Amino acid sequence: MGTQSFQELGVAKWLAESLEAMQIHKPTSIQAACIPEILKGRDCIGGAKTGSGKTIAFASPMLTKWSEDPLGIFGLVLTPTRELALQIAEQFVALGAQMNIKVCVVVGGEDFVKQALELQTKPHFVIATPGRLADHILNSGETTIAGLRRVQYLVLDEADRLLSNSFGSDLERCFSVLPSSDKRQTLLFTATITDAVKVLKDKPRPADKLPVFMHQVESVDKVAIPRTLSTLYVFVPSFVKDAYLNSILLLPKYKDATAIVFVNRTMTAEVLRRALRKLDFRVASLHSEMPQSERTNSLHRFKAGAARILIATDVASRGLDIPTVELVINFDIPSDPDDFIHRVGRTARAGRKGDAISIIGERDIERIQSIEARINKKMELLEDVDDDKVIKDSLQIMTTAKREAMMEMDKEGFGEKKKVNKSKRANSEENSLESRRDKKKKKKQKTT
Repeated sequence: MGTQSFQELGVAKWLAESLEAMQIHKPTSIQAACIPEILKGRDCIGGAKTGSGKTIAFASPMLTKWSEDPLGIFGLVLTPTRELALQIAEQFVALGAQMNIKVCVVVGGEDFVKQALELQTKPHFVIATPGRLADHILNSGETTIAGLRRVQYLVLDEADRLLSNSFGSDLERCFSVLPSSDKRQTLLFTATITDAVKVLKDKPRPADKLPVFMHQVESVDKVAIPRTLSTLYVFVPSFVKDAYLNSILLLPKYKDATAIVFVNRTMTAEVLRRALRKLDFRVASLHSEMPQSERTNSLHRFKAGAARILIATDVASRGLDIPTVELVINFDIPSDPDDFIHRVGRTARAGRKGDAISIIGERDIERIQSIEARINKKMELLEDVDDDKVIKDSLQIMTTAKREAMMEMDKEGFGEKKKVNKSKRANSEENSLESRRDKKKKKKQKTT
């Protein structure tokens, strides 16, 4: 199949022009495969890694259909993180600018009431994280969510993560107000087609509905990590990981390198950010406890070079447009080997060299074995750091900096908001269960 233009794929002329203006001339393979099938009305599962243009693969057919009949909320895009939601929304706005498109972003960390009012004006597209949308469905009343009952498109972006257990109840609540699957088109995009995603493909369907179209871009699994990437490790007792991190960042070959340090928990990200700042590193962080404006600010500082080190949880690693870095450090080892691939994919892009260093503690052995099996490569020992060096250069100062950071966080009540919100949500779920029980009771009494 020769390279077709967007218009030949069936994209509206105005949209092809918008793409052209954004310097997007040729469809990528995921776009060429999915756009015509989505325009035919088929549900679609697209497997392609970040950076392969999957947003345009679902946005352009949706915008094409929308421009023929721009009524009500036309499409809902669900995605696991705020950053991704904002990034997708930016693309929709840019693509639909000349058609006066209205896009509403519904994510945590932003003004709840303002979002509810925006939803009431029935924007054309809603880009949301499941947790916050579920909150609106629970608490914002029918006028707010009425528009969602007639959406024509539902997109699950990073579907492999949305369909993991952590989003289960929120997703169900979101689906409860949407048209049933035979009355809407469902598009799933994912970097890894997991079993949970495959199950959806084989669900029984109404006779008049076309079969699900599934397309996986070939290169997803063949080249798990670039050849120019060195994967290194240090093996350390877990209680001195931070001291080792300090020593690695001070190595002559890394002392000016831009680096991302990945951690598994927001708490760790915040402790490290504060501790490293006390040691005069130019550092920024990205995690879910930060207000949205601060996250955006962090990303800008890192992109502009004002911060040399970005400390991030996986929330920040997926799909985000982070510039190429020279060094990726896995301070914590991810439980999913695919997350490892996403993380280290931030360096050694487009044929350039890059290093990925994993700080391995005694409990991480199994995880490392499954990562090595997945990337089909053994990690090599980072020779330049050893216990003596760490004890001499880093142990004392890092322990002190970390202790001070934790005392500050304690004073400021870091993480309290999350606890409060958790119990609020649990309460409102309990209340709604109780009121459902009461209604049932009353019904029973009436009938008897």
